[in-house]
Amino acid sequence: MRPDVSGHAKMQTEGRERTRPPAETLSASNRPAATPAALFADDPDLPPICRTELPRVEAEKALRDLDERFVRNCKRCRLHEHRTHTVFGEGPLSPVIAFVGEGPGADEDAQGRPFIGRAGQLLTRMIAAMTLTREQVYIGNIVKCRPPGNRTPTEDEMTTCSPYLYRQLAVLRPQVIVALGRPAAQTLLATKIPISKLRGQFHDFPPPPLSHLGLPTTRLMPTFHPAYLLRNPPAKGDAWHDLQEVMRFLGIKTPAKA
Repeated sequence: MRPDVSGHAKMQTEGRERTRPPAETLSASNRPAATPAALFADDPDLPPICRTELPRVEAEKALRDLDERFVRNCKRCRLHEHRTHTVFGEGPLSPVIAFVGEGPGADEDAQGRPFIGRAGQLLTRMIAAMTLTREQVYIGNIVKCRPPGNRTPTEDEMTTCSPYLYRQLAVLRPQVIVALGRPAAQTLLATKIPISKLRGQFHDFPPPPLSHLGLPTTRLMPTFHPAYLLRNPPAKGDAWHDLQEVMRFLGIKTPAKA
């Protein structure tokens, strides 16, 4: 049973069948080509993607092994050259929500924990506005090492690192994924559609280009990254709208204000 986030918890499958909002539809003629990250997601050098829900002990071991045996020693792209720590992600198994950003910043690199700097502090407030706590959600990123100068990860860096995230999500099986910002949304949805057009509506995960991986199906809501919201405070209203949609889907009572 998932955490009772609404006071009248629904089983995951039942809740999705009853409340699933319409997904974005794109005809074959105007659907963007899959991103490289999608094409190379099934990495033979990594453990196979988990195709069934694991017992807690096995799930914990799978995540621990992925982190300790592969991520922490990873040198598959140039981001490893200047890192202090890899940032695997943190949170419970079977989380209510998995928040996925683009990559660690300076604070995260120093401590090995995701979203603990200024953007992370805002994310914590956003989670609290949803009447949840960080302990109820999983927080991670597309890439596990800090891009120099906190720049946006490049396409090849996300292509190389995203297979780790897919394996995390396959074990975690969140009720909803919230993709924070363009790199996360476009990688997880295997698209080049701008975040301004993706946000505000639910999408099916995995998308068709990732369907061959056997990832667990769930719903994904793209929204703006907290770092963008710090630079552009007027966009906070749009982000709050997106989070309210997630709350409604989960059956969480929506407060009048964030």
